[in-house]
Amino acid sequence: MQSAESSRNRNRSSLGPLLLSAVLVLLVSLPGQIDARMAFEKLTDFDFPGNTYYSVKNLSLYECQGWCREEADCQAAAFSFVVNPLSPSQETHCQLQNDSSAANPSAAPQRSANMYYMVKLQLRSENVCHRPWSFERVPNKVIRGLDNALIYTSTKEACLSACLNERRFVCRSVEYDYNNMKCVLSDSDRRSSGQFVQLVDAQGTDYFENLCLKPAQACKNTRSFGNAQKMGVSEEKVAQYVGLHYYTDKELQVTSESACRLACEIESEFLCRSFLYLGQPQGAQYNCRLYHLDHKTLPDGPSTYLNHERPLIDHGEPIGQYFENQCEKAAGSGAGSPPGTLDKIDTLPVSLDTIEDPNLTNLTRNDVNCDKTGTCYDVSVHCKDTRIAVQVRTNKPFNGRIYALGRSETCNIDVINSDAFRLDLTMAGQDCNTQSVTGVYSNTVVLQHHSVVMTKADKIYKVKCTYDMSSKNITFGMMPIRDPEMIHINSSPEAPPPRIRILDTRQREVETVRIGDRLNFRIEIPEDTPYGIFARSCVAMAKDARTSFKIIDDDGCPTDPTIFPGFTADGNALQSTYEAFRFTESYGVIFQCNVKYCLGPCEPAVCEWNMESFESLGRRRRRSIESNETKSEDDMNISQEILVLDFGDEKREFFKADPSTDFAKDKTVTIIEPCPTKTSVLALAVTCALMILLYISTLFCYYMKKWMQPHKIVA
Repeated sequence: MQSAESSRNRNRSSLGPLLLSAVLVLLVSLPGQIDARMAFEKLTDFDFPGNTYYSVKNLSLYECQGWCREEADCQAAAFSFVVNPLSPSQETHCQLQNDSSAANPSAAPQRSANMYYMVKLQLRSENVCHRPWSFERVPNKVIRGLDNALIYTSTKEACLSACLNERRFVCRSVEYDYNNMKCVLSDSDRRSSGQFVQLVDAQGTDYFENLCLKPAQACKNTRSFGNAQKMGVSEEKVAQYVGLHYYTDKELQVTSESACRLACEIESEFLCRSFLYLGQPQGAQYNCRLYHLDHKTLPDGPSTYLNHERPLIDHGEPIGQYFENQCEKAAGSGAGSPPGTLDKIDTLPVSLDTIEDPNLTNLTRNDVNCDKTGTCYDVSVHCKDTRIAVQVRTNKPFNGRIYALGRSETCNIDVINSDAFRLDLTMAGQDCNTQSVTGVYSNTVVLQHHSVVMTKADKIYKVKCTYDMSSKNITFGMMPIRDPEMIHINSSPEAPPPRIRILDTRQREVETVRIGDRLNFRIEIPEDTPYGIFARSCVAMAKDARTSFKIIDDDGCPTDPTIFPGFTADGNALQSTYEAFRFTESYGVIFQCNVKYCLGPCEPAVCEWNMESFESLGRRRRRSIESNETKSEDDMNISQEILVLDFGDEKREFFKADPSTDFAKDKTVTIIEPCPTKTSVLALAVTCALMILLYISTLFCYYMKKWMQPHKIVA
């Protein structure tokens, strides 16, 4: 033991204070007397295939997790909530799985909106916390650099246990390489300040954040809470998204914003990352909501807030003010930054060299993103449906122009004394000369100081957007090509949000129909996108969520085509023509579908019903599956509600006053008198004929009886 300890001390001293431990071969992970303890890891907006053996609706997140904890057979729990745009409210769904592919390192997770996936673990550590989950997992991502210790462990669980047992520093994050059994421990995470922190792609390696930290350990230095003004999204839009799409971990009533902030700071049942303050309390209503989420927990970051629509019904409730956890820099941590400067919430994805020799000036800095004038550029690329948006921020005001190489007259922006500007590159036509090959769009952008002349101080960036079904963070590969340098920037586009529309026979969007009405059910995305979509796992639910009926199965085939046929393609949209139905105890019918993306049209699934085969758009093209089998897939749960009436419902007074339906208060319900059908006319004719026959038979019997009676003889 003394020899091993002295060896570790020699390694530590030789590599300096930045790296606390060198590569250690872990022969025994932990002493045998420590028994394995149950814990959970959580993934946000990801889902894994698994065998669901029990499913229940309207449970809370913590009831769902607790149920899986108590069930010996439960290996994972999938918790999702459907945001009903008409209420608006969250309707939850908990699925317990006794078999999950999450334990398979080669299994690719699927993107799924409003989904928390919790996997059961066995960790050998006395420091396993009693919180619902101990680690937040981000698949196939790492943070480059910032490592404090590198060890080898035979399992992921042993690596996570090592983080919890670390005593030399506060272990805030872990990276585990499944192929090489490498376990990296770090005292930094995605929220660390004073240094460049960004998750980058790393196939076969997962990133984990320690959620057993005490509130005071959430940041290396001072912890504070700031608003969302630096995310590039309006505070009102962020707060509205949070109030509708974040799952509320705890609600309470407070007297002020500072009291809500304090409640988040001292929360111990979970690591509180953000809170929403809804204003002064009114009656007994809660006005403070605490969350374990922030924008860094979401896979798409701040862009998540840009892609949502306002709720269909506005009840006039306060939107509130949203505040997130921020980690302040230590005094003197950054070159030229005053002590206590707050982190930027949205760190731009171009790294700058923050380690400088104080004896040197900016004029001698050897940084590919800085020029000889001392101007440094943060360049990010956002792939849209019809354009490539190149966003530039600088450390000092920039004067000049930004343009597409070879199209300086038709695709340019003049910049006057600005430190933030953007150039939109069109993907079609010759204005910006964007090149495309098999779904990859590329262009070259020039940052030029002089209005006419290109100098050595100018910068050239090669930007690229790859359109596939994966939703990736922006990745950069920077390499000087010539003088001035050309920097390569690769990115992938945001998937367009789908929506459900229900149309009548005149192609009018409807919200109130009758049983038996012929309707066109459509799932649509914009026509100008290169994506195709397919739908599966579609469920029709009663508004009270007590009854549900799966109309499209997990393979994309209809469960009963006589009630709801399979989907067919109509351009980029999917459609199915069906006759309106409703549940016995509910007028409102909520449709929920799982929508996934393809690059180009999707291949239909081959389904069977009553010994017949037919096609339904429920899976991707086979070639797309093969070319993207190692990538994570995008999927999204969408929902829509429709009110279905029966004949005579317009005469029932309780319907107009029923508070359980928001339609009576917020919508105008148009009732159309039913037209006679062919069946009803035929039934009426048969009834009339029978009545006439009965009448004639009665008359005939009467006169026959009278005629058969003997006549009286009058004397």
